[in-house]
Amino acid sequence: MGRIVGIGVDVVDLARFERALDRTPRLRERLFSDAEGAGLPVRSLAGRFAAKEAFIKALGAADGLSWHDMQVVTDEAGNPDLMVSGRAAEIVAERGIASLHVSMSHDAGVAIAFVVAES
Repeated sequence: MGRIVGIGVDVVDLARFERALDRTPRLRERLFSDAEGAGLPVRSLAGRFAAKEAFIKALGAADGLSWHDMQVVTDEAGNPDLMVSGRAAEIVAERGIASLHVSMSHDAGVAIAFVVAES
């Protein structure tokens, strides 16, 4: 079993996030890849955004990261996972992170995500 390298959590207000998406039409494509954000409801997008923010907190660094360097994907059972590339993958390698654990939920007007980075 590895050791915990970092932990991150983030909460997103669904109404506020929806207003931001409405105000800035290009925000969706800036935050999410086509495959990642296609056809998802606001609550799911907010959860994915929270997961990206929680991932950055678990890394302890955001220098040079692009929102597209981290993608929230789901497996066949619907369980979330993080795929990293670019600068995010470099930081993961530099910190000796072997696995990332992601949990997301939404209820009562908020979305929350929790990320644990393990060596």
